[in-house]
Amino acid sequence: MDHDRPGLNKSSPIVPSIVIELSAVIVAVIDETPQVLTVAAPRSALRALPLGALDAEAHPTLERGLRAWVSELTGLKLGYVEQLYTFGDRGRDPAVEAPGQRLLSISYLALTSAAALAGPTDAAWRDWYAFFPWEDWRAGRPPMIRAEIVPTLEGWVASAPDHVERDRRRDRLTMAFGGARVSWDPERTLDRYELLYEANAVAESQRSIGGADVEASGFGQPMARDHRRVLATAISRLRGKLTYRPVVFELMSDSFTLLRLQRTVETLAGIRLHKQNFRRLVERGGLVEPTGARETRTGGRPAEHFRFRRKVLSERPAPGVGLPERKP
Repeated sequence: MDHDRPGLNKSSPIVPSIVIELSAVIVAVIDETPQVLTVAAPRSALRALPLGALDAEAHPTLERGLRAWVSELTGLKLGYVEQLYTFGDRGRDPAVEAPGQRLLSISYLALTSAAALAGPTDAAWRDWYAFFPWEDWRAGRPPMIRAEIVPTLEGWVASAPDHVERDRRRDRLTMAFGGARVSWDPERTLDRYELLYEANAVAESQRSIGGADVEASGFGQPMARDHRRVLATAISRLRGKLTYRPVVFELMSDSFTLLRLQRTVETLAGIRLHKQNFRRLVERGGLVEPTGARETRTGGRPAEHFRFRRKVLSERPAPGVGLPERKP
C-alpha cells in the first residue's frame, strides 16, 4: 500500500515551497548625496527596494533577469552589478508568505551614473542617510550618536542577564560606534544596524515583536520588510570596495574633476578626506588620466578634467582609491 512507502506517512516533514525574488540596491550619487532607488511597498506607506520575480524560462541568468526588469521598471541601464547576499529568514513578509512557504530574495548591488527615470513608475531616489542618519560624518560626528543612540545602547548593555553577556554587548557597542581607542569604521554599517535592531531601537525590530508595520519609531526612517538590513549590507559592501576596487568610477560621468571624484567618495564613505593625500593616491595609482579639457566655472583656477584609466585594471590587482581620512 502507498501508506507503507517511505516519505508518505503522516510523520514525514513537509517540504516548504520556495519563492525566489531578485532584489536590487541601485545606487547613484546626485548633487553629493548618495541616492538609493526605492519603490512603493504593497500594503504599506513605507519605501522598499525594487524587486521582481525570477522567470526561470525567460531569464537565462539571474543577473540578466535583474537587468531586464530594472530596465522595464525604471528605464535605467545598469552599469556595475554584483550579487550581494541571499536573504531568506522566516517571516520576512508574513503578508505574502503562505504557510509552509519560504521567501528567498537574491539581492544585488548595482551602480549607475544615470538619474533620470523613464516611464510611469512609482520608483524614486531617496537619500540613504535618511535611513541611516548616524552614518554621515562629513560634518563631524552626528549629535544623535552621543545624545540618543549611545544612551539607548548603554541601557541595553545594562539590561544584560549576566556580566558575561554585559561585557559582550559593551564590546559590540564600542566596536560599532567607536570609543576609547576604537575609531569609527565606515564599513561597519551593517554591524551598527544589527546592534540597534537587537536592542529594539529601530522600527523593524519593534515590528517583529508586535507584528504591526511601524512607520515612525526608532532611529532613521524604516523600510518595508527587511529592506533596511539589505541596504545596510550594500552600504558596508560598497564602502569596503572603495579601497580596493575602482567601483566609484561607475558613478562618475565620462569626464570629471578630481574634486568631484573626491566629493563622490566622501559622499559614499560618509567622511571627509584629506585633499592632497587623496589626489596623490589617485594620481600615483594610475587611476585617472587627463582629458585635456578644463572647467572654468570653479571661481578660481580652471580645474583639469580627468577620466578613468581602464588600463589600470590589468596592471594592479587592487586599484582602489583609498580613504585618507581628514583628522577631526
